[in-house]
Amino acid sequence: MKEYYLETVSLIERLHRLFLEVIKCELDTLKVEDINNVQALVLYNLGGEQISIGELTTRGCYLGSNVSYNLKKMVQYGYIDQLTSKHDKRSYMIKLSSKGMALCKKIDAALDKHIEVLEKEGITGLEDLVSQLRKLEVFWGNASTHRARFSMASRKIR
Repeated sequence: MKEYYLETVSLIERLHRLFLEVIKCELDTLKVEDINNVQALVLYNLGGEQISIGELTTRGCYLGSNVSYNLKKMVQYGYIDQLTSKHDKRSYMIKLSSKGMALCKKIDAALDKHIEVLEKEGITGLEDLVSQLRKLEVFWGNASTHRARFSMASRKIR
């Protein structure tokens, strides 16, 4: 069991990195050069909503990325509109610009093609996989919140 547990952790990270490479290939195919794969994923996760930067950060998984830097670049290149919050003038809300929406639609179309290929290749069971990963997410969330319960130091050694 321990072997599979550790392999799961490793696979999650590798799959994320591979998915970023897939996004990079899609951007290359679309000849999009003013945004990188992580930024494109941020855009896609933003979708059609207007949200705070903090909320965006909690939604996505941007390993090794500086979300503030990436948002600044996306505003600079016209993918995101930044608006002052109505309730707090010190904070900002962000939303996709028309350029950002257009790119998200292209990424969405590419992902639809990926789904078709997955089905043709017989790769199924993603719903069950997501269910198991959500349970793991809850477990790790509990483990980080209730450290003593999961700590080796808290166990009695005989």
